Amino acid sequence: MIKTAALLLLGCSAACSSDPSERPARQPAGYFDVPGLLDAQVKQLQQQGTALQKRVVLRNGQPETTRLAAPNWANELQLFYQADINKPALRGAYQASATDSAGLTRRTFRRGPEVDHPVRELTVLQAGPVVRELTATVSQDNPLFFSGKQFRMRFGADGTLSSYEVRGQQKLIAFDTTRYIASGQVVQ
Repeated sequence: MIKTAALLLLGCSAACSSDPSERPARQPAGYFDVPGLLDAQVKQLQQQGTALQKRVVLRNGQPETTRLAAPNWANELQLFYQADINKPALRGAYQASATDSAGLTRRTFRRGPEVDHPVRELTVLQAGPVVRELTATVSQDNPLFFSGKQFRMRFGADGTLSSYEVRGQQKLIAFDTTRYIASGQVVQ
């Protein structure tokens, strides 16, 4: 009896191993890999030591512009990670379409109406394997809060980020809507 219990516990502990190499890999949804693109951009921009010209406008006010000589690119691009639709749980949640024109491929991923995920649409423009532009529309809505953002990233012919822009608005119940625009231009 004791040997049987010991073997059962040993078998359970082996089956419940926490070693990631022994677990099956989670398969992405098969859409565009936004986090992979952003991770590569952060690494490349940090290595190149590029500067950033940043502009922010709040509530239709005066634009504020600043130049960052050594920006923390992981922080600067953090907001764009919200456009990730490649999670395993989202497999089949987006309708994909593609068009080709003048050597450019535009792939668009639109969420179905029954899908509960903030990314409504993601569009990727590529010249061969090189991403030239990425746009996304993200929104969250509930009885107390609304938030909507439009992301745009542009890349040079070599695939390196050249500029980005985020246009957004948010509304809390009983408060005015806040609109903002944040943009950045990579400076070599």
